[in-house]
Amino acid sequence: MEMQQWIDKGYELIINFGPRVLGAIVIWFIGSWVIKLLLKGVEKGMKKGNYEISLQKFLLNLLNWAFKIVLIIVILGTVGIETTSFAAILASAGLAVGLALQGSLANFAGGILLMIFKPFKVGDYIEAQGTAGSVREIQIFTTKLTSPDNKEIIIPNGKLSNDNIVNYSAMDLRRIDFVFGVGYDSDIKQTRDILMEQLTSHPLVLEDPAPLVRLSAMADSSLNFNVRPWVKNSDYWSTYYDIMESTKQALDAAGIDIPYPHQVHIRKED
Repeated sequence: MEMQQWIDKGYELIINFGPRVLGAIVIWFIGSWVIKLLLKGVEKGMKKGNYEISLQKFLLNLLNWAFKIVLIIVILGTVGIETTSFAAILASAGLAVGLALQGSLANFAGGILLMIFKPFKVGDYIEAQGTAGSVREIQIFTTKLTSPDNKEIIIPNGKLSNDNIVNYSAMDLRRIDFVFGVGYDSDIKQTRDILMEQLTSHPLVLEDPAPLVRLSAMADSSLNFNVRPWVKNSDYWSTYYDIMESTKQALDAAGIDIPYPHQVHIRKED
Protein backbone atom coordinates (compact mmCIF):
# COMPACT_ATOMS: atom_id res chain seq x y z
CA MET A 1 0.00 0.00 0.00
CA GLU A 2 2.76 2.39 0.88
CA MET A 3 4.54 1.63 -2.39
CA GLN A 4 1.38 2.44 -4.32
CA GLN A 5 1.08 5.76 -2.50
CA TRP A 6 4.63 6.69 -3.44
CA ILE A 7 3.96 5.72 -7.03
CA ASP A 8 0.79 7.83 -7.07
CA LYS A 9 2.64 10.81 -5.61
CA GLY A 10 5.38 10.38 -8.20
CA TYR A 11 2.82 10.40 -11.00
CA GLU A 12 1.21 13.48 -9.46
CA LEU A 13 4.54 15.31 -9.29
CA ILE A 14 5.33 14.39 -12.87
CA ILE A 15 1.93 15.56 -14.04
CA ASN A 16 2.09 18.81 -12.07
CA PHE A 17 5.76 19.75 -12.46
CA GLY A 18 6.82 17.81 -15.55
CA PRO A 19 5.53 20.41 -18.05
CA ARG A 20 7.07 23.18 -15.99
CA VAL A 21 10.48 21.47 -15.90
CA LEU A 22 10.31 20.76 -19.63
CA GLY A 23 9.30 24.37 -20.21
CA ALA A 24 12.21 25.57 -18.07
CA ILE A 25 14.65 23.38 -20.06
CA VAL A 26 13.27 24.69 -23.35
CA ILE A 27 13.47 28.29 -22.10
CA TRP A 28 17.09 27.70 -21.00
CA PHE A 29 18.20 26.44 -24.43
CA ILE A 30 16.25 29.08 -26.36
CA GLY A 31 17.39 31.84 -23.99
CA SER A 32 21.04 30.77 -24.24
CA TRP A 33 20.78 30.77 -28.02
CA VAL A 34 19.23 34.25 -28.01
CA ILE A 35 21.93 35.52 -25.63
CA LYS A 36 24.66 34.26 -27.96
CA LEU A 37 23.03 36.04 -30.90
CA LEU A 38 22.73 39.27 -28.90
CA LEU A 39 26.34 39.11 -27.76
CA LYS A 40 27.56 38.49 -31.32
CA GLY A 41 25.58 41.50 -32.52
CA VAL A 42 26.99 43.68 -29.75
CA GLU A 43 30.52 42.45 -30.50
CA LYS A 44 30.17 43.30 -34.21
CA GLY A 45 28.87 46.75 -33.31
CA MET A 46 31.79 47.43 -30.99
CA LYS A 47 34.31 46.25 -33.60
CA LYS A 48 32.78 48.60 -36.17
CA GLY A 49 33.01 51.39 -33.60
CA ASN A 50 36.70 50.58 -33.00
CA TYR A 51 36.19 50.15 -29.27
CA GLU A 52 39.22 49.27 -27.15
CA ILE A 53 39.82 45.50 -26.89
CA SER A 54 39.79 45.62 -23.09
CA LEU A 55 36.48 47.50 -23.13
CA GLN A 56 34.98 45.00 -25.59
CA LYS A 57 35.84 42.00 -23.40
CA PHE A 58 34.64 43.71 -20.24
CA LEU A 59 31.29 44.80 -21.70
CA LEU A 60 30.67 41.40 -23.30
CA ASN A 61 31.31 39.61 -20.00
CA LEU A 62 29.11 42.10 -18.14
CA LEU A 63 26.25 41.69 -20.61
CA ASN A 64 26.63 37.90 -20.60
CA TRP A 65 26.22 37.74 -16.82
CA ALA A 66 23.34 40.22 -16.84
CA PHE A 67 21.44 38.28 -19.52
CA LYS A 68 22.01 34.96 -17.74
CA ILE A 69 20.76 36.33 -14.42
CA VAL A 70 17.59 37.55 -16.12
CA LEU A 71 17.21 34.16 -17.83
CA ILE A 72 17.60 32.29 -14.51
CA ILE A 73 14.95 34.50 -12.88
CA VAL A 74 12.56 33.76 -15.76
CA ILE A 75 13.20 30.00 -15.44
CA LEU A 76 12.62 30.07 -11.67
CA GLY A 77 9.31 31.81 -12.26
CA THR A 78 8.36 29.20 -14.87
CA VAL A 79 9.03 26.36 -12.45
CA GLY A 80 6.82 28.05 -9.86
CA ILE A 81 9.38 29.52 -7.49
CA GLU A 82 8.50 32.98 -6.17
CA THR A 83 11.02 35.39 -7.69
CA THR A 84 9.83 38.62 -6.09
CA SER A 85 11.91 38.17 -2.95
CA PHE A 86 14.87 36.97 -5.01
CA ALA A 87 14.75 40.12 -7.16
CA ALA A 88 14.42 42.26 -4.03
CA ILE A 89 17.53 40.66 -2.54
CA LEU A 90 19.49 41.33 -5.73
CA ALA A 91 18.31 44.93 -5.80
CA SER A 92 19.26 45.47 -2.14
CA ALA A 93 22.68 43.91 -2.68
CA GLY A 94 23.26 46.05 -5.76
CA LEU A 95 22.28 49.19 -3.85
CA ALA A 96 24.60 48.35 -0.97
CA VAL A 97 27.53 47.67 -3.29
CA GLY A 98 26.78 50.84 -5.24
CA LEU A 99 26.82 52.99 -2.11
CA ALA A 100 30.02 51.39 -0.85
CA LEU A 101 31.80 51.84 -4.17
CA GLN A 102 30.29 55.15 -5.21
CA GLY A 103 33.57 56.84 -6.10
CA SER A 104 34.98 53.78 -7.84
CA LEU A 105 31.78 53.30 -9.84
CA ALA A 106 31.92 56.93 -10.97
CA ASN A 107 35.49 56.40 -12.19
CA PHE A 108 34.47 53.12 -13.80
CA ALA A 109 31.57 54.77 -15.65
CA GLY A 110 33.85 57.62 -16.66
CA GLY A 111 36.38 55.16 -18.09
CA ILE A 112 33.69 53.48 -20.18
CA LEU A 113 32.50 56.87 -21.50
CA LEU A 114 36.06 57.87 -22.41
CA MET A 115 36.62 54.62 -24.28
CA ILE A 116 33.29 54.86 -26.11
CA PHE A 117 33.26 58.53 -27.12
CA LYS A 118 37.07 58.86 -27.42
CA PRO A 119 37.67 62.57 -26.72
CA PHE A 120 41.37 61.69 -26.90
CA LYS A 121 43.59 58.70 -27.61
CA VAL A 122 46.95 57.41 -26.48
CA GLY A 123 49.67 59.81 -27.63
CA ASP A 124 47.48 62.95 -27.67
CA TYR A 125 48.59 66.00 -25.72
CA ILE A 126 45.71 67.18 -23.53
CA GLU A 127 44.99 69.65 -20.77
CA ALA A 128 42.52 68.70 -18.02
CA GLN A 129 42.04 69.03 -14.27
CA GLY A 130 44.67 71.77 -14.08
CA THR A 131 47.38 69.58 -15.59
CA ALA A 132 48.69 68.86 -19.08
CA GLY A 133 50.61 66.03 -20.69
CA SER A 134 50.70 63.29 -23.30
CA VAL A 135 48.21 60.45 -22.80
CA ARG A 136 50.19 57.31 -21.98
CA GLU A 137 47.46 54.88 -20.92
CA ILE A 138 43.65 54.86 -20.65
CA GLN A 139 42.49 52.42 -17.98
CA ILE A 140 39.03 51.57 -16.66
CA PHE A 141 39.39 53.70 -13.51
CA THR A 142 42.18 56.17 -14.30
CA THR A 143 44.02 57.83 -17.18
CA LYS A 144 47.79 58.27 -17.05
CA LEU A 145 49.57 61.26 -18.60
CA THR A 146 53.25 62.07 -18.99
CA SER A 147 54.09 65.75 -18.42
CA PRO A 148 56.62 67.61 -20.61
CA ASP A 149 59.18 67.29 -17.79
CA ASN A 150 58.57 63.50 -17.66
CA LYS A 151 56.34 63.31 -14.60
CA GLU A 152 53.54 60.75 -14.37
CA ILE A 153 50.09 62.28 -13.88
CA ILE A 154 47.18 60.02 -12.84
CA ILE A 155 43.66 61.46 -13.24
CA PRO A 156 40.49 59.64 -12.05
CA ASN A 157 38.23 58.99 -15.02
CA GLY A 158 35.15 60.21 -13.15
CA LYS A 159 36.55 63.73 -12.90
CA LEU A 160 38.09 63.58 -16.34
CA SER A 161 34.84 62.66 -18.08
CA ASN A 162 32.83 65.36 -16.27
CA ASP A 163 35.14 68.32 -16.86
CA ASN A 164 36.57 70.33 -19.75
CA ILE A 165 39.26 68.65 -21.83
CA VAL A 166 41.50 70.55 -24.23
CA ASN A 167 42.97 68.21 -26.85
CA TYR A 168 45.88 69.91 -28.59
CA SER A 169 46.45 66.94 -30.89
CA ALA A 170 42.92 66.59 -32.24
CA MET A 171 43.35 68.89 -35.26
CA ASP A 172 45.96 68.70 -38.02
CA LEU A 173 46.54 72.48 -37.98
CA ARG A 174 47.14 74.89 -35.10
CA ARG A 175 47.37 78.64 -34.84
CA ILE A 176 50.21 80.26 -32.90
CA ASP A 177 49.16 83.40 -31.03
CA PHE A 178 51.85 86.03 -30.43
CA VAL A 179 51.51 89.52 -28.97
CA PHE A 180 54.46 91.82 -29.75
CA GLY A 181 54.64 95.27 -28.21
CA VAL A 182 56.59 98.20 -29.72
CA GLY A 183 57.11 101.79 -28.64
CA TYR A 184 54.65 104.56 -29.47
CA ASP A 185 57.25 106.25 -31.66
CA SER A 186 57.40 103.22 -33.96
CA ASP A 187 55.99 103.39 -37.49
CA ILE A 188 52.90 101.14 -37.59
CA LYS A 189 53.20 100.14 -41.25
CA GLN A 190 56.92 99.40 -40.98
CA THR A 191 56.37 97.31 -37.86
CA ARG A 192 53.52 95.39 -39.45
CA ASP A 193 55.60 94.69 -42.57
CA ILE A 194 58.52 93.41 -40.49
CA LEU A 195 56.29 91.13 -38.46
CA MET A 196 54.58 89.78 -41.56
CA GLU A 197 57.96 89.16 -43.18
CA GLN A 198 58.94 86.90 -40.27
CA LEU A 199 55.86 84.79 -40.97
CA THR A 200 55.93 84.59 -44.75
CA SER A 201 59.64 83.80 -44.85
CA HIS A 202 59.40 80.90 -42.43
CA PRO A 203 59.18 77.55 -44.29
CA LEU A 204 56.79 75.95 -41.79
CA VAL A 205 54.19 78.74 -41.73
CA LEU A 206 51.23 77.87 -43.96
CA GLU A 207 49.88 80.13 -46.70
CA ASP A 208 46.35 78.80 -46.19
CA PRO A 209 44.99 79.79 -43.72
CA ALA A 210 46.82 83.07 -44.27
CA PRO A 211 48.87 84.52 -41.41
CA LEU A 212 47.53 87.62 -39.66
CA VAL A 213 49.27 90.72 -38.29
CA ARG A 214 47.08 93.46 -36.78
CA LEU A 215 47.44 96.28 -34.30
CA SER A 216 45.29 95.06 -31.42
CA ALA A 217 45.76 97.51 -28.55
CA MET A 218 47.26 100.83 -27.55
CA ALA A 219 48.47 99.81 -24.12
CA ASP A 220 49.93 101.97 -21.35
CA SER A 221 53.48 101.85 -22.72
CA SER A 222 53.31 100.01 -26.03
CA LEU A 223 51.49 99.39 -29.30
CA ASN A 224 50.50 95.73 -29.20
CA PHE A 225 50.32 93.66 -32.40
CA ASN A 226 48.53 90.33 -32.68
CA VAL A 227 50.63 87.98 -34.81
CA ARG A 228 48.88 84.73 -35.77
CA PRO A 229 50.50 82.22 -38.14
CA TRP A 230 49.05 78.76 -38.90
CA VAL A 231 51.24 75.65 -38.85
CA LYS A 232 50.94 71.89 -38.81
CA ASN A 233 50.37 70.52 -35.35
CA SER A 234 53.72 68.75 -35.30
CA ASP A 235 55.53 72.00 -36.21
CA TYR A 236 53.98 74.15 -33.49
CA TRP A 237 56.82 74.53 -30.99
CA SER A 238 59.72 74.67 -33.44
CA THR A 239 57.94 77.45 -35.36
CA TYR A 240 57.05 79.25 -32.14
CA TYR A 241 60.66 79.47 -30.97
CA ASP A 242 61.99 80.38 -34.42
CA ILE A 243 59.61 83.30 -34.87
CA MET A 244 60.23 84.60 -31.35
CA GLU A 245 63.96 84.80 -32.03
CA SER A 246 63.79 86.12 -35.59
CA THR A 247 61.24 88.81 -34.65
CA LYS A 248 63.43 90.17 -31.86
CA GLN A 249 66.41 90.31 -34.17
CA ALA A 250 64.42 91.95 -36.98
CA LEU A 251 62.94 94.65 -34.72
CA ASP A 252 66.38 95.40 -33.26
CA ALA A 253 67.90 95.66 -36.74
CA ALA A 254 65.18 98.12 -37.80
CA GLY A 255 65.72 100.25 -34.72
CA ILE A 256 62.19 99.65 -33.44
CA ASP A 257 61.98 100.00 -29.69
CA ILE A 258 60.52 97.16 -27.60
CA PRO A 259 59.28 98.73 -24.32
CA TYR A 260 60.05 97.14 -21.00
CA PRO A 261 59.23 98.23 -17.44
CA HIS A 262 61.35 101.06 -16.01
CA GLN A 263 61.74 102.05 -12.39
CA VAL A 264 62.53 105.65 -11.45
CA HIS A 265 64.05 106.23 -8.03
CA ILE A 266 63.62 109.77 -6.63
CA ARG A 267 65.88 110.66 -3.78
CA LYS A 268 65.05 113.70 -1.72
CA GLU A 269 67.98 115.20 0.14
CA ASP A 270 67.56 117.14 3.36
